[in-house]
Amino acid sequence: MVVRDRDEAGSEDLAALIAGAGLVYLSGGNPQFLARTLRGTRVWAAVEAAWRSGAALAGCSAGAIALTDWVPAVRTPARAPEPGLGVLPWLRVLPHFDRMRSWAPDLATRAAAGAPPGTTVIGIDEDTAIVDLTGGGRSWQVHGRQQAWILDACQDQGTGQDRGNWPGSG
Repeated sequence: MVVRDRDEAGSEDLAALIAGAGLVYLSGGNPQFLARTLRGTRVWAAVEAAWRSGAALAGCSAGAIALTDWVPAVRTPARAPEPGLGVLPWLRVLPHFDRMRSWAPDLATRAAAGAPPGTTVIGIDEDTAIVDLTGGGRSWQVHGRQQAWILDACQDQGTGQDRGNWPGSG
């Protein structure tokens, strides 16, 4: 199923298609557009209901960013961040972390420096995923070809984790 705009995200028919889903996947693109399109709609309510009933919820790139509370304007860095979908309010996600420095050199610094207490900032390299099999959103496994990084305001790169389990924020 594809939802292209807020009108479609408000559709009862499209929302009904989500009932009984085993996996809901939010793809890449523009993270602010994605969060704005879904937030407060019937489709998003159906996604949340499916997730709370045991469906897996996944996002890549913009989809991963949108699941948090902090959604930066990746393509226009001077623009203020917007609220996300709030599934993982204690997390900030920076996908394509290994390549990000060339197109958004200060994004990692802004994400880490502005993070509220208790928030974990994670940079995820391309061809890499973080997976939480517990459902709590705070204990992650790193899978894939590269690494994930826990960032803080005092470190430019943070701590790289290439395999195994590591905590999000506790």
